Amino acid sequence: MAWNDEEDTTLYRVVVNHEEQYSIWPEYKEIPGGWRTVDKIGNKQACLDYIKKVWTDMRPLSLQIHMQQTASQ
Repeated sequence: MAWNDEEDTTLYRVVVNHEEQYSIWPEYKEIPGGWRTVDKIGNKQACLDYIKKVWTDMRPLSLQIHMQQTASQ
């Protein structure tokens, strides 16, 4: 059996950084600096499905703000 065929039983947390970029992080590990949790814990697919649902604008937050400011001038 290949390594990627094994069942992943790890629980993950959904995390987000200051630029509103999402990722997943193993639940048993300390959250790295610059990231915070969004109160979603589950298996890998559940967390990725959550991110797909809520992360609708892939642009970093600073770019979104810059583009809004430029558009309003």
